[in-house]
Amino acid sequence: MRLMVEADLPAVVVLDRSSHFTPWTEANFRDALAAGNLCLVGDQHGSIVACAVLQLAGGAAELLTMAVQPAARRMGLGRQLLRELIARAGANRAAAIWLEVRESNAAAISLYRETGFAEIGWRKGYYRTPEGREDAIMMRLALSLLHGGA
Repeated sequence: MRLMVEADLPAVVVLDRSSHFTPWTEANFRDALAAGNLCLVGDQHGSIVACAVLQLAGGAAELLTMAVQPAARRMGLGRQLLRELIARAGANRAAAIWLEVRESNAAAISLYRETGFAEIGWRKGYYRTPEGREDAIMMRLALSLLHGGA
């Protein structure tokens, strides 16, 4: 895992399109970089196979987007990327990480639960789908619990 750079953006956009019904645009990723968000990529032999954007502000962090190339799923890359995000959020003194996930995304929900995230609520009709709208599950990971702090 390494920091995303502007030269990664074309590959990151292709990856995001392969993973999300409403993918981010190159401008979205460029704005995330410019805003100083934590933008990481998983690079295997010069190919971008994973990416994530974490916004750090006010003692909290929000996972804005995360994707793993379909052919590279179920190989631990998502877990590795998430652990790196958690470590970096903790190093930046974030007390918690927040995220939303599609209620139909069982693999992501399982990964988040295994990593210690807890469901804290719902956002009705948050995501677009080909059929209409889908609810989001809101999840939170209290970093202070992982590191023994208050």
